[in-house]
Amino acid sequence: MSYRVLFVCMGNICRSPTADGVFRHKVRHHGLSQVVSVDSAGTHNYHPDSPPDERSQAHAARRGYDLSSLRARQVRPADFAAFDLILAMDWDNLALLQDACPPEHQHKLRRLTEFCQLHRSPVVPDPYYGGERGFEQVLDLVEDACEGLLAHVKQRVSPQKTSG
Repeated sequence: MSYRVLFVCMGNICRSPTADGVFRHKVRHHGLSQVVSVDSAGTHNYHPDSPPDERSQAHAARRGYDLSSLRARQVRPADFAAFDLILAMDWDNLALLQDACPPEHQHKLRRLTEFCQLHRSPVVPDPYYGGERGFEQVLDLVEDACEGLLAHVKQRVSPQKTSG
């Protein structure tokens, strides 16, 4: 069994690639790479094929996450069927996804922060126009949410794949 997770923000250069990199790292660390796949996309096609924002990459690298191989892309209609869970970074991203998503896949749409265990934030705020602290706040929220998400995903993949 394979479980597929898609992280979505507006342009796919700050928040969603950060979540992609953090969750991918946790999936590898827990030996789940064979059963869990991770990707990210944007609701808008502002930065097609661009690497993550340099500030996102720098802050992530300081915490041991490599985002350099990721490239921005827009959400595709096929994503709604292909992914098991589609996680928006904020209410606007969620609304745009809900508008585009076929009714039979609406149940897959959620906000990433629903998985936070320590922080109580309804959204992962966009750090693009802010300072350094914004990128650190994104990482704090994403790391917290990815821990909760990992527990959620582990319950959905076959037990023999999660042992060890």
